[in-house]
Amino acid sequence: MKESLKILVLEDQPDDVGLIERVLKKGGIQFSIRQVDSRQEFVDSIDNFAPDIILSDHALPQFNSIEALKICKAHRRRIPFILVTGTVSEEFAVNCLKHGADDYVLKSNLARLPAAILTSIKRHEMEFEKKRAEEHLFKQNAELSKINKELDSFVYNISHNLRAPLASLLGLLHLAKRENGLSGSLQELFGMMLHAIQKLDATLAEILNYSQNNRNKVKGVHIDFKKLVDTCFRALNYLPGYGEIEKTIGINGASTFHSDPQRLSVLFRNLISNSLRYRDPGKARQVIIVSVTITQSNATIRFEDNGIGIDEALLPNVFDMFFRATEKSDGAGLGLYVVKEIVHVLKGKLSIQSRLHEGTILSIRLPNLDPGMIDG
Repeated sequence: MKESLKILVLEDQPDDVGLIERVLKKGGIQFSIRQVDSRQEFVDSIDNFAPDIILSDHALPQFNSIEALKICKAHRRRIPFILVTGTVSEEFAVNCLKHGADDYVLKSNLARLPAAILTSIKRHEMEFEKKRAEEHLFKQNAELSKINKELDSFVYNISHNLRAPLASLLGLLHLAKRENGLSGSLQELFGMMLHAIQKLDATLAEILNYSQNNRNKVKGVHIDFKKLVDTCFRALNYLPGYGEIEKTIGINGASTFHSDPQRLSVLFRNLISNSLRYRDPGKARQVIIVSVTITQSNATIRFEDNGIGIDEALLPNVFDMFFRATEKSDGAGLGLYVVKEIVHVLKGKLSIQSRLHEGTILSIRLPNLDPGMIDG
């Protein structure tokens, strides 16, 4: 609070102003005071005197406190305003507070005025600091949102543009490997290069999937789960062990289901590729079981495999970005993180169970979206 307060008093009785001055001096408040008793003087003083607080009688010959409050609002000045008046009803006092007065003090009890002034000023200072903090936070959030948008656009464009030359390089390497007369050592080198490029391409694909999940709107489109799962399996037939895995697909429920096909396609491909990559070649029978149960309100999707499994102690971290649960992992650690983010965007629920050397069960429940819905 300032060392000396500028107090504007709206009062037509000089004796009452003198009483106010004596009470404030006795209360230890340093101040300068200006008395006005007309509308024009009040308006001019708000701008020219720039008071720290206003003390107002209610009824003046051609003016009253309610009008004074309205003038303060019209000038967009949030100045502490205390009604200092004679006996008034409780209903009237409450009405003044509703109009924006900070407090009211009866002239018969002016001893309370210093405390009322200090409390009102302190409250306004706190409100000002709160508003300033909120404005600062709003600006920071706006700047952060802009940075995130620019970063997302940068990541998307870089990842997208890098995949084109990688695809060309992969094609050239495949052609080169088919050339006759290549020695075994060259074939091995080409194989290592292919593996490295495929690994990089898979990482870029995961980054793109994450970026697209953040930027694209959610669409409610009819989902043919049987067709979707079959398509995802066929898209991954290049992965080692694809031919040895026994695949079981079960779709149950007569209800029609609507969701975002692009996101579901990424989700299924990620989970199927995980089951293929982390299968257990030592088991005579290697399985992936995909089952979907559809109701009018949701779809429950269950992925089950009997692969190498995950140590139970690591399960709380498997959906973290860049986390790898096994040394066999040669990905970027984004697959399950992207799955989690897709489920979150689709407002679903996700859970996982796994035991080392036994296998993994991952369950997802997704809401049935409105047909044709586009959520911005």
